Amino acid sequence: MNLIPESDLDFLAAETNVDHQVKKLHGQLIFKLILFAMLDTDRMSLRVMETLFSSARFKHFAHIGHLNTRHSSIRDRIANIAPKYFNSIFESLFARYHPLLKTEKSLAIIDSTYVSLSAKLLSWGMSNGQKSNATKQVKYTLCLKDGLPYRVRVFTAQQFISENYALGGTLDDMDLQETIVVFDRGLQSRKALDRLVDQNKLFVGRTKTSTRYHLIEAAPIPEKPTDSSVTIIKDSRCKLTARHGHTNNEFRLIEALIDQSQEPIAMVTNCFELSAYEIAALYKQRWQIEIFFKFLKQHLNLKHLIGRNQNAMEVLISMTMITAMMIIVYKKKNKIEGFKIAKLRFEIDLDNFMLKEIVKLCGGDPQMAPHLWNSQ
Repeated sequence: MNLIPESDLDFLAAETNVDHQVKKLHGQLIFKLILFAMLDTDRMSLRVMETLFSSARFKHFAHIGHLNTRHSSIRDRIANIAPKYFNSIFESLFARYHPLLKTEKSLAIIDSTYVSLSAKLLSWGMSNGQKSNATKQVKYTLCLKDGLPYRVRVFTAQQFISENYALGGTLDDMDLQETIVVFDRGLQSRKALDRLVDQNKLFVGRTKTSTRYHLIEAAPIPEKPTDSSVTIIKDSRCKLTARHGHTNNEFRLIEALIDQSQEPIAMVTNCFELSAYEIAALYKQRWQIEIFFKFLKQHLNLKHLIGRNQNAMEVLISMTMITAMMIIVYKKKNKIEGFKIAKLRFEIDLDNFMLKEIVKLCGGDPQMAPHLWNSQ
């Protein structure tokens, strides 16, 4: 928590003008309220946030004394507050945390997930492809860099159903020098793969086993490591077949069998210095983002949207990434295995810290700070 001092939050508030003509629910207070609610409950709602706002723990955490508010005021503020403020906090935290956790071989994993809502609640968003049009979808494309949330984009336009647009466009906008990007088979566009090479971005992606290509050179298969879960059967330097000929750049197409199921798998990459088994090991790490998505949906409320406009959605997704980042850092520094236990221990430590501070404030007598206990 000390890595996000109030002076930094105040500076970012001034820089983003988040508190223009606002006297009560200022940006830093909304930031702390959403953070507190995400940690305190797996099913966040506006009424839950209203109740937490009145609690002694939150009043002390946010230094708000006698101040109270209604859920409708919270709703209106989140719907109109500048998302740039929360995104700036997210970027600032990544810049602080990343040097503490950066791994020897920098790895970025990118993928997308969806949140579906009834079309009665959400008038905009993507069609889910069903004839009834009973639901709308919001798409999140997320990049984890060395295990930390690095970039997230929210898509609602129908064209971004295609990962060639969602993943391809997100990768175009990111600085990933000296980083290897890993993605699943959603990104198949030959133009997008060529762009990655032209941008000097190294990547490992899954491709179709039926991928056609023009062979340039077949590489020898190295000895299989004892810890590998796949068996490499072919390693080809090639140009991929495109709609009008072949790709501009050369790639490696690595074909393998998954040992447990004997299912064929194919990987495409522009990493020529690593062995085929090292490439397969990098792709295997992609599973980290699936575990992370599960954590976001089950424990940080990602599958439940409390906002009904895109402004609120951008605020809440930035806050979800901020909360997740803090838990990941806590998890790694304390060598905790699972996200769920890390979140629980983070909450307990935060509660214990606040209780100690409240006891100090009261001098051992709760009547010394009556404003903390007034929940009306």
